[in-house]
Amino acid sequence: MRTTRLATAALTALALFTPLTATADEASVEDAGHARKDTLRKAAPKGFFIGTAVAGGGHHENMPYPDPFTSDQPYRAVLAAEFNSVSAENQMKWEYIHPERDKYNFGMADAIVKFAQRNRQVVRGHTLLWHNQNPAWLSEGSFTKDELRSILRDHIKTVVGRYKGKIQQWDVANEIFNDSGELRTTENIWIRELGPGIVADAFRWAREADPKAKLFFNDYNVEGVNAKSNAYYALVKQFQAQGVPVDGFSAQAHLSTRYGFPGDLRANLQRFADLGLETAITELDVRMDLPADGVPTPAQLAQQADYYNRTLVACLNVEGCDSFTIWGFTDKYSWVPVFFEGEGAATVMWDDFGKKPAYHVLKETLAKAGRR
Repeated sequence: MRTTRLATAALTALALFTPLTATADEASVEDAGHARKDTLRKAAPKGFFIGTAVAGGGHHENMPYPDPFTSDQPYRAVLAAEFNSVSAENQMKWEYIHPERDKYNFGMADAIVKFAQRNRQVVRGHTLLWHNQNPAWLSEGSFTKDELRSILRDHIKTVVGRYKGKIQQWDVANEIFNDSGELRTTENIWIRELGPGIVADAFRWAREADPKAKLFFNDYNVEGVNAKSNAYYALVKQFQAQGVPVDGFSAQAHLSTRYGFPGDLRANLQRFADLGLETAITELDVRMDLPADGVPTPAQLAQQADYYNRTLVACLNVEGCDSFTIWGFTDKYSWVPVFFEGEGAATVMWDDFGKKPAYHVLKETLAKAGRR
């Protein structure tokens, strides 16, 4: 904990396990990067975790390049050098880690955890209960309520248990409310079939599997005080009264320069901190409408840098907001152009890992926080 702030189902034995390890040369490149001093992680205050998503799975499978994490050594070197926290972008989601009912595939997740251990990084686990990116056997299957409950319990205990002591924070329940603050009773198979109480059970099972991991709610469009964040606030208070083990609330912060910055971000995080929760920024990127030539203007880059910086400052100014994750660090592998037509350039580095103004302002703000 830093002392000062800026003022402003199946058993694991059935798993499909294909460990991915770095060669000696690859490890030496990463370790050399890890020793660099002019980086985000070196600038960060003691006890503050500056993280990124590890590219892989998801939309990457449809792109004209091999898996970034396992194949792009310059990418791995930057990943090791710049960040002291990593999140699996897709590799720990149900469709990848639990592709069949009686089989798990831990290869990619294990590789990320081993990479993090070698490079002195913590890991955020993402995610255990979600309405999206579930395997067909689950979403299209026919199960009794008891079977479905058992499937979720076994998944959480198997996955969380496998990484016991190796995951700092878990996104236990992800995006369970819509923007109106109503539970996703149609899209979310768990809530639809088992009722709202299954969310509390998921937290309880995760706590049993790893008593030391911090357990979080995670969602988008909850940066400000609004109907969705109010719903989480009410649910957290309810869970606390019931003794449900919730440790944290996190805002994804997928922002766009099309819209104004959420000026009440700090106040929103603070009210959850006042409940005794840790808070975090977990998936920050700032997309923009690209000009015809695809090259952002200086004004656009300045606005993007401002959004990144204001998000970081808000977190730094809330006690217990010690985890700050950007959703990928290079435009080369960003999800944004795939899902938001005409928008892009959302990360802090160009395709060639050149640094944008957003990178430099984050590093400067982290350094100032560390010196105070």
